[in-house]
Amino acid sequence: MREVREAAERALSLLPARPDDMPSPTGRGRRAVGRLRTDPETVERDLVKLVLTIVELLRQLMERQALHRVDRGDLTEEQEERLGLTLMILHDRMTELCDRYGLTMEDLNLDLGPLGPLLPP
Repeated sequence: MREVREAAERALSLLPARPDDMPSPTGRGRRAVGRLRTDPETVERDLVKLVLTIVELLRQLMERQALHRVDRGDLTEEQEERLGLTLMILHDRMTELCDRYGLTMEDLNLDLGPLGPLLPP
């Protein structure tokens, strides 16, 4: 995780451009409307948020698949117990990581605009 964080910090360690340095979008001397803004202080938290969002999406998909397999009767009682325990532990670890980085589970639910939220309620 440290190597990923360091790589992200290197990649995002761009100096903010002054408006005069930015090329005009039309080439006629008008100022650029938007600039890339990076904050080195939040790079780690933002990267962790993205990773946890992906992990939470996968956790929810695995949970649905497990419930589907239980409903079909594909698992033994021992497998059901082990699977349930594993999913509960994973959920607890996700909550702990969110707490450590000052995030809530709701923070992980990305808004996809017209498609709605990434994670179901």
